[in-house]
Amino acid sequence: MLSLNQVSLRRGRKMLFENASIQVHAGQRLGLIGSNGSGKSSLFSMILGEFEPDSGDLQISAADRIAHVTQESPNSTKSALDFVLDGDRELREVQAAITAKETREKERFEAGADLHLLYEKLETIDGFTAQSRAARLLHGLGFSDDTFQKAVREFSGGWRMRLNLAQSLMCRSDILLLDEPTNHLDLPAILWLEHWLKRYRGILLLISHDRDFLDGVCTRIAHIENRQLRLYPGNYSQFEKQRTEQLAQQQSMHQRQQKEVKHIQAYVDRFRYKASKARQAQSRLKMLERMTLIAPAHVDSPFRFHFMEPKKQPQHLLKLEDAELGYENPVLSGIKLSLVAGDRIGLLGENGAGKSTLIKALADGSTLLRGERLLSKETKISYFAQHQLDQLNPDKSPIDHLRDHSAGERESDLRNYLGRFGFGGDMIFEPVAPFSGGEKARLVLAMIIRQRPNLLLLDEPTNHLDLEMRHALCVALLEYSGALVVISHDRHLLRSVCDELLVVHNGTVDRFKQTLDDYPAWLKEQQIQLKVESASSSTKNMDKLPSKKQARQLEAQRRQRLKPLLDRVRNIEQLLAANRIEREMLEKRLADETLYTDPGRMEEMTGLIKQRGSIKTSLENLEWEWLEASEALEKM
Repeated sequence: MLSLNQVSLRRGRKMLFENASIQVHAGQRLGLIGSNGSGKSSLFSMILGEFEPDSGDLQISAADRIAHVTQESPNSTKSALDFVLDGDRELREVQAAITAKETREKERFEAGADLHLLYEKLETIDGFTAQSRAARLLHGLGFSDDTFQKAVREFSGGWRMRLNLAQSLMCRSDILLLDEPTNHLDLPAILWLEHWLKRYRGILLLISHDRDFLDGVCTRIAHIENRQLRLYPGNYSQFEKQRTEQLAQQQSMHQRQQKEVKHIQAYVDRFRYKASKARQAQSRLKMLERMTLIAPAHVDSPFRFHFMEPKKQPQHLLKLEDAELGYENPVLSGIKLSLVAGDRIGLLGENGAGKSTLIKALADGSTLLRGERLLSKETKISYFAQHQLDQLNPDKSPIDHLRDHSAGERESDLRNYLGRFGFGGDMIFEPVAPFSGGEKARLVLAMIIRQRPNLLLLDEPTNHLDLEMRHALCVALLEYSGALVVISHDRHLLRSVCDELLVVHNGTVDRFKQTLDDYPAWLKEQQIQLKVESASSSTKNMDKLPSKKQARQLEAQRRQRLKPLLDRVRNIEQLLAANRIEREMLEKRLADETLYTDPGRMEEMTGLIKQRGSIKTSLENLEWEWLEASEALEKM
């Protein structure tokens, strides 16, 4: 159990929260939310013992193992697999002790006796399956088999942070602290992590700005606001509903909510029957009901902005014709994509599939190798990419950056504009060098919104943004009248602002005809299909009903395609049966008491324990292979 009893925490002169009392038990998954600087990360540091509370009691059992994700980028020469295995400290300690004992030749008998205990402990902590468990973590987070032995220092920064996450998950912890674990993950990896965390048996404390992730994982929400920590049952959506009900009781808050809803309703009423705007109006209409529920939970947000109406709205904006996209080598081929006024498109796909390659081709044609990029002369593009945060001039202030793009405008107008993005007071005149990632992202958004684009290209715009800013961006994009193409792992943003989804997969771009909620199942289908031979081209291209002879041939081809899968399932079942028999025989031999008392049989005992561990690992791997092969067979 983790318990805070009347805890107060101060950092410098600022009181973060006071008189906080909560209890969290094993199996509970607590989402910790609050504005930037409210004390979320400081609470984690206090739990990790980095400093003491100013008052009150923090109670954690001394036996509880705490795991957390290291924020420093690792630079190890170890392989990725070994780096992840290091997360299980007890495993490494036992392995080191076994290695030390096995190298001691002079004290052979004592070493053998100790080895027996060490191997027993290794089995107790599932040490014989450790490599298999580590490999599954790496697979789930997007690593391929051929990268397992690659040195950590050879990975890019984002992949190194994934290794840090995998290492923390490898720890057999009682308390798991995760601070923004989805920041460096793509959507498939986020979905896998969500599934993994649901099965976590310890106490989970999670800081995240991804509302869908909080909804999928958390069973309780702790909200830090006005120096108070308040606990809410349920997930994030349930928290919003409860907070809405509280705030709706305050008339002034309720009135502000109604103004926001009426603003969206006015747009719907104005454009819902206008052909060129109908789709956008319908999109806002779908969100209106939800906005009515969630708006009050954000009425005190410091972020309120909207996109200025584009000066011109051409019908045809941009077209890619028979395009081949990539860098030195093609990544995407045969791309035909036409963007027209009112398009609101979300791009799906795994990391490395080519989403950013596509959006760069749309933005400036920099990744266009072959084909045509046709741009209307009246199209004005604004492009948000993560690298733009690094291109801000570190010595310039927010208002200096804005002046560069808004010559001749009054300073008071620029200051008011920046205030809607959370920049106020002296902050607007300070250099941006020490700004956080979230503050820099807000500034870049402020700059591109000021350009009044009619085509907006967004590549992961919500990275570094907190929940309040994400909500404000979502509302602004709902009101935006231009065309939009967005890459994001924030499912709420995609679901809210996109009318159409495209999936980038296997070097192509196709319309995703299902809903975003169907995407996880679609991903699983793709993984299964990779392990099953594709149907022969002759059967794919048949456009007429087959004759009896052709039907017999097709049936024979179908049996031929199924045979490898059937044979594989049967072979795995035979191997499983043989391994289970061998395990039973080993258990009988290990039940012999003289094996542990006769000094001459210590080496035999050690070998049998190792063999049992190897059989256990083999059985787990075979069971996993049988499940995958069976699913593939059912699919065929």
